[in-house]
This record gives sequence, C-alpha cells and structure tokens, in this order.
Amino acid sequence: MDFGLVLQTDPPASRVISLMKRAERNGFRYGWTFDSAVLWQEPFVIYSQILANTQKLHIGPMVTNPGTRTWEVTASTFATLNDMYGNRTVCGIGRGDSAMRVAGRKPNTLARLGEAIDVIRDLAEGREAEVDGNPLRLPWVRDGKLPVWMAAYGPKALALAGEKADGFILQLADPYLTEWMVGSVRQAAERAGRDPDAVTICVAAPAYVGEDLAHARDQCRWFGGMVGNHVADLVGRYGEHSGMVPDALTEYIKAREGYDYSHHGRAGNPSADFVPDEIVDRFCLLGPPEAHIEKLRALRDLGVDQFAVYDMHDAQEATIDAYGQHVIPALRA
Repeated sequence: MDFGLVLQTDPPASRVISLMKRAERNGFRYGWTFDSAVLWQEPFVIYSQILANTQKLHIGPMVTNPGTRTWEVTASTFATLNDMYGNRTVCGIGRGDSAMRVAGRKPNTLARLGEAIDVIRDLAEGREAEVDGNPLRLPWVRDGKLPVWMAAYGPKALALAGEKADGFILQLADPYLTEWMVGSVRQAAERAGRDPDAVTICVAAPAYVGEDLAHARDQCRWFGGMVGNHVADLVGRYGEHSGMVPDALTEYIKAREGYDYSHHGRAGNPSADFVPDEIVDRFCLLGPPEAHIEKLRALRDLGVDQFAVYDMHDAQEATIDAYGQHVIPALRA
C-alpha cells in the first residue's frame, strides 16, 4: 500500500513544502493539496517548489475541477511540471465543491467532467484533443505521462470513474462503504471493456494518532461536514432511502443545517456540529498506531492501493512521524 499526505495550501507556503519534505522522509510517496483558489493559495505554484525540494514524491490536487481553469491551461501546467521534474504529477479531479461554490458557481456536470478527463490527459501526454470545437495539441510535450484520478460518491459518478479514470479517489475510510464504492467502480470499468484491476484505488481521510479519542474526534469532525456537502447533493438528487446510495452514507446528514465554507476543512468547523462520533470513527482513522494498522489492512484487503492522510489538525508533524515509524512499515511488510 502506498501513502499520501493531503494539506491545504495555507500561508506560508514554506510550511507546506516543509511538511511534504517530512512526509517523503517518512516513506510517503504522494503529496496532495486542496485546490480552491479563493480559500487557499494557488497550489500549482507551490507544487513546483515541492517537486524541487523532494526526490520521488508525486504531487497533485485533491481535487481540481473542469471549471476554474480552461482545460488546456490545466494540461499545460501539469505537462510543464512533468517536463521539469520527470512525470511526478497526478491529476486528481472532481465536479468541484468549494472552488466552484465559493465563487458563486454550481459544481460541474458529470458530462463536462468526463469530457475534461479525456482532454486534459490527452493534451498533457502530447496527443491532440478538441477544446470548444477546436483541435489543440501541446507541440512541446515529449514522453509526458499524466494519470487522472477521479473523486466520486454517487452511482453515476462512480460509473464515470470506472469508465474513464486511471484512479478513483474515495474521501472516507469506512470499510463497508469502501467495499460498495470500489465494487461499483470496478464493475463500471469491466462494462466499459477496461481491466478493473488497472484502476488505482485511493482512500483519503483524516488520521490522528493518539490515545485521547475524544480530542482526536474533535480535531477530525470537520471531515464529516465536508463529506456531508457531497452527501446532501446525493440526497437531493436521489432522495432518501432510494436504494441508489447506501443509507450508511446518507443517514447522518439529517441534522445538517447549511454549511459555511469559511471554515472548510478546518478543525473546530462549527458547520460540522451535526456529525456524530460514530461517523467520525467510521470515516477517519483514530487511536494508537495499532488501530490505524488494523483498519488499513482491512482497506487493503478491499483493494485499496493508497491511503492519503488528511493532515489538518493540531498534530501534523506527530502524525507524519507516527506513520513513518509505525504504520507505513507495517503495511509494507
């Protein structure tokens, strides 16, 4: 199993770079950041410095979207970083939550997302693609490689990930839901004539190593609020108890009352007060190293290839070091 570190690009950027260097020293192979231009600093500028200050770390957004940048700009940015640092980027992409809504726009449609996946990958790898009816190609790309991993929760999005994406990003670490969603992605890949085992599976969730579970839950409760935004969209689209989405995912948002993006992804987010302890325990990894190892082994057995640690709490360095000392060696043994 591979491991990734997920950060927000809060200033100063030097701290983001420092934490990514620490992650690489501790055995992490991937570095991810949020991509929401209003809430945080522009990640692609910072990626260049992370890549320059690491040797093997692969870098990308978790996640970008097709609406905040034109597709040829996104592809050219990835291709430039790859040309400079040797194909060490991954394009995590989704419909767009905070990046679109904070700017007063709706998330992208799945049709637009599916088209963007093909175009961005083709352009970044040097092939011709059609953008707004015009054939385009980046003539300077040589030997470019850009895996595109799609974030998804609902049945149509999971199907699209299986049909088109090189990887699937699931932003929660509940084994029951992981099994259901990974199965949906792999079935869609098989229906599309693809090798289902060729789709990389990445689970991303907060991890907090320590014995004080009450404190750990309070530090990670924000995650249930963030996931709740996507779940509310699913309930709005399919209704409650529709059978299209497991009740184990949707039941907990009944007490949800709106969402304030000014606290998005942060410990102490008041918009996450509705999230019960049970959901924090299911969606996140909490407790001593042994508890993390046990849950990660269960996820690995379900086909998860990478666990990406959301490290947005008051023990960032300690979590990275605990994973490097205890968790990563156990999962790679």
